[in-house]
Amino acid sequence: MHICLTCIEFFGDSIYGGFGRATRCIGSELARRGCKVSVVVPRRSAERPDRYELDGMTIYQISAKRLDRAIRLLRNLDADVYHSQDTSILTALAQLAAPSATHVITFRDPMDRHDWAIETDYAGMPRLGWGLYRWFITNPLVVRALRRMDGYFCAAEFLIPKTHALYGLPEQPIFLPSPVPMPARIAKAERPTVCFIGRWEGRKRVELFFELARQHPEIEFLAIGGARDPNLDQALRRRYGGIANLQMPGVLDQFQDAAWSQALGRSWILVNTSAREGLPTTFVEAAAHRTAILSFTDPDGFASHFGHCVGEGKLSEGLIWLLANQRWLGLGEAGRAGVENVFGTKAAIAAHLKAYDQARTKAQQRCGP
Repeated sequence: MHICLTCIEFFGDSIYGGFGRATRCIGSELARRGCKVSVVVPRRSAERPDRYELDGMTIYQISAKRLDRAIRLLRNLDADVYHSQDTSILTALAQLAAPSATHVITFRDPMDRHDWAIETDYAGMPRLGWGLYRWFITNPLVVRALRRMDGYFCAAEFLIPKTHALYGLPEQPIFLPSPVPMPARIAKAERPTVCFIGRWEGRKRVELFFELARQHPEIEFLAIGGARDPNLDQALRRRYGGIANLQMPGVLDQFQDAAWSQALGRSWILVNTSAREGLPTTFVEAAAHRTAILSFTDPDGFASHFGHCVGEGKLSEGLIWLLANQRWLGLGEAGRAGVENVFGTKAAIAAHLKAYDQARTKAQQRCGP
């Protein structure tokens, strides 16, 4: 079976976001199981060619200014299944290029008016930039394509009714877990250690994590990641780099660098300071590493089940609560047990293959004999 994954990003091409991480993990795991896997993304990396091989996949970078070439590429790939990782113009172009193929989508972070307001309030990006991005992922051609898919999926259960209503879909999506490797060996730090993983900008509000480190000198803090704007990244490092118990190792490539898993594994607690979230992959990855979660948001009850969900201004109190009586330890163990049979690579990829088979049957009925 030939699977073509489309996404707005690919992990490692100067972008280290959750969408691209999920795309890379899904694609590489499908390739390991004998599928032919192509990945089509907008050009992000000037260092890599238009086409290259990675982890058993063939990656294609296309120019957002030459959509005619994108259609030609998608048609020539002649995939059995085109799987969109959230919405983009590529979702619509794949349907135009290969109308008789199977088309499915996983909604990862559908944004309504309230979500867009949060994004723009915290991003500091010019309105034109946000307008172009919003057009790229949800223009009328995309919405029309969304209503004609052969399979609808969501990466989190709480997104199902939201997505159904937001796009006026003909049927409710089904939950489809994103695969997460389950590390065999985990070594927790002897000293209380908490980590942050993500972008140092916008709604992620990493400054709250840095200030938390300042308030708790008895705890080790790891801030994994960085800002895409080098000037902002340097400014944050200058402002907070003097905090003795705060380490800033930079962006760690979890596919290439064992230090990423080691850092998450030694951490007792993952802190998420974002103003809003879908279901962050880092939540599931933390649970896989027996790491409790401290967060302002609680998608699918993840923070409250496997850590602590707190209100604004209560981050320090939540951290103290998790550390008291080693609550983090039991919650981390519960997280590992809770995700292994759902999000673990074996279970999640099996769910993907089953979803593809069901969608292909539906596509065959749509297209006729």
